[in-house]
Amino acid sequence: MKTILVVGGAGYIGSHMLKMLLAANYHVVTFDNLSGGYRDAVLGGDFVLGDTRDPASLDHLFADYSFDGVMHFASFIQVGESVQNPGKYYQNNLAATLNLLDAMVAHDVKVCIFSSSAAIFGEPQYVPLDEAHPKQPINPYGSTKWMVEQILADYDHAYGLKSVCLRYFNAAGADPEGQLSERHVPETHLIPLVLQAASGRRESITVYGQDYDTPDGTCIRDYVHINDLCQAHLLALEQLLAGADSAAYNLGNGTGFSIKQVIDIAKEVTGEPIPVIMGERRGGDAARLVADSKLAQKRLGWQPQYGDLATLIAHAWQWEKKMKDEV
Repeated sequence: MKTILVVGGAGYIGSHMLKMLLAANYHVVTFDNLSGGYRDAVLGGDFVLGDTRDPASLDHLFADYSFDGVMHFASFIQVGESVQNPGKYYQNNLAATLNLLDAMVAHDVKVCIFSSSAAIFGEPQYVPLDEAHPKQPINPYGSTKWMVEQILADYDHAYGLKSVCLRYFNAAGADPEGQLSERHVPETHLIPLVLQAASGRRESITVYGQDYDTPDGTCIRDYVHINDLCQAHLLALEQLLAGADSAAYNLGNGTGFSIKQVIDIAKEVTGEPIPVIMGERRGGDAARLVADSKLAQKRLGWQPQYGDLATLIAHAWQWEKKMKDEV
């Protein structure tokens, strides 16, 4: 049985990944400081409380276990906060990742799956965005992700540490079995915000700008189901464990939905009214962000199973109803 370290395994994507790894018969160790995750989201395996910013705790962790691979999800993700407090992002997303990679090198662990982001591309020069699109991040969050991708390439060349970087567009949805979902504080993702407005946990949802160059004037984004994302991670992990070379892939459905479309579909799924406030544009919001994921489909054999937005929203809605009942 292979042993996989999931860094940030108590968070949104990490916890769903953990569940999938356990179902695939891996021995999983979660390492998390619980700053943004939840202990009850770790559904099995071993749990170690710790922080990647502490090299000593990493050294103890790698001494206690013999890892076959590492999956790294422990990043701060708020773009606006990264602009206001870049030091926080460079310390956690960059310097702490260096600590993790150095621990891997010191303990001869040669397989890393890295949670990257479409934010590395910056303003889109064309849509859909493929892997060849120029990397020109426009905020510290995106910069940290792109810097780590470049560091991983250097660590491969110098130390033989193989990696796959997976660039998410908009991770969304929830565990179809209802055990896991998003619980960000504060919540900044559109679909959970819309569903909180539908359930009454939030008074309304604000749409920032309705004069973009899109059919209905609102921004278009590519939403990929959390289980589809995790499936891509599992395929990438299996390839690296089998000896594949390092790679980077964009992950999305290749289909964009506007903000208004998301709200309209959410109304249909929930059967609830969703109060909407029309706001002004925010700086840095591109009109369209849609992924070209053909490379991942070709090389990983990845086929998203939940491309239907109504299904994705329905999975998130069953979790939101549970949260509403617990309030």
